[in-house]
Amino acid sequence: MGDFAPPVAGRPRRRYAIAGTGHRAGMYVAALTGDHADVGEIVAWLDPNLARIDYYDIQVGRALGRGAAGLPRYTPEGLERMVAEQRVETVVVTSVDRTHADLVDRSLRAGADVVVEKPLATDAAGCRRIIRAVADTGNDLVMTFNYRYAPRNATLRQVIADGMIGEVTGVHFEWVLDTMHGADYFRRWHREKTDSGGLLVHKASHHFDLVNWWIDDVPVRVYASGALRFYGDANAAARGMGPRPERGTGAGPDPFALDLRADPRLEALYLRAEQHDGYRRDQDPFAPGVTIEDNMSVLVDYRRGATLTYALNAHSPWEGYRVSVNGTLGRAELTVVERGHVQLDGEGNVVLDPSATREAPAADPVRPAEERLVVQKHWSRAEEVIIPDGIGGHGGGDALLLMDVFRRDLRLQADPLGRPAGYLDGVRAVAVGIAANRSMLSGQPVLVDELDLGVSLEEVPGPRARP
Repeated sequence: MGDFAPPVAGRPRRRYAIAGTGHRAGMYVAALTGDHADVGEIVAWLDPNLARIDYYDIQVGRALGRGAAGLPRYTPEGLERMVAEQRVETVVVTSVDRTHADLVDRSLRAGADVVVEKPLATDAAGCRRIIRAVADTGNDLVMTFNYRYAPRNATLRQVIADGMIGEVTGVHFEWVLDTMHGADYFRRWHREKTDSGGLLVHKASHHFDLVNWWIDDVPVRVYASGALRFYGDANAAARGMGPRPERGTGAGPDPFALDLRADPRLEALYLRAEQHDGYRRDQDPFAPGVTIEDNMSVLVDYRRGATLTYALNAHSPWEGYRVSVNGTLGRAELTVVERGHVQLDGEGNVVLDPSATREAPAADPVRPAEERLVVQKHWSRAEEVIIPDGIGGHGGGDALLLMDVFRRDLRLQADPLGRPAGYLDGVRAVAVGIAANRSMLSGQPVLVDELDLGVSLEEVPGPRARP
């Protein structure tokens, strides 16, 4: 990673606390016990579930060469005490979405910087609370938009920034989640809109951030339509699916069931942790209580005149996305197939990790896994733009993101693509989802300025340099 200087010998490591020890925390724990252990260390856990803390504490202990790390642990009520007692410099927030605003606000006011997973907040009130805390404290907040770092997305940004298709006039963005990944949002806490803001906030904030970043513009008006048309008990009954088990573990063969025992990590983090809070990670996606949509369409007008048409489907037979960017000089098209089909085993269950089977799945001749970026100027033949290889998860973006999260002060020069994201980028991303949720309720377009997010979206974005 030649864009970063090595740390000065003897420099103290930065002190981190992890707030939220579910699945997503794993990326940060692995980073701070692996590639970035020379610049940072975990000094405390914050979570109401002791079993999930135990899982990661043992992971840190093994990295240190012992059975468990024995790091101090706190419940959310003790956040301020944790920051003070453990001299926490940065809190990494990877908790349930509805808790982000509270934990971010309190962490900043307790004197710590914050690294927060998307979404920044689930509603306008949460955005206002975070904006006030940033203004009042002057502390730093980093958004972890890892999709910006995926080489395929960064290459499209470069194509647009270089003016290869001229001034952008419109973007069409279609994202499809397959029945393995998509169904998972309807098993977990995400299935309740009060927890996640729905997929237009939780999932699509990634996508809206990409568009904001690709075209370097801000959304001003949003119209949306969507509904729950596939998952949920009413849809199951309408299709005659019959009685279903309440949960996937032990349910037997079922392509929509998740048996936590099939994945040691999920078993440890959730099945063995139920005794502490009763949370079930493997709910049936067709059980009552789903309040989020699975089919959504959004129309967004941007300040400089471009329009975004966006569609999200959560029950596709394949997974990936297509982006078309029209400009005054031509058109760019990005096609990504992450999974050509969902593989079932001999009993009819979804194969969670096809690479772990005895026989690797054959390549799909019709829809092979691929990423392809094509640019075509007016009156010219189409040309393919080569996408560099990535490192790590999320399309090769995670490893690059973590460099900016943990070594931002060691950067030798500013990122020419502007990938590091701050609180304003987080607000810009959720603004579209929040407005879309309001539009779906009212049936009318929503002006972003009328959301009262607590900040103008046209202010200069990005995190401040950390001393």
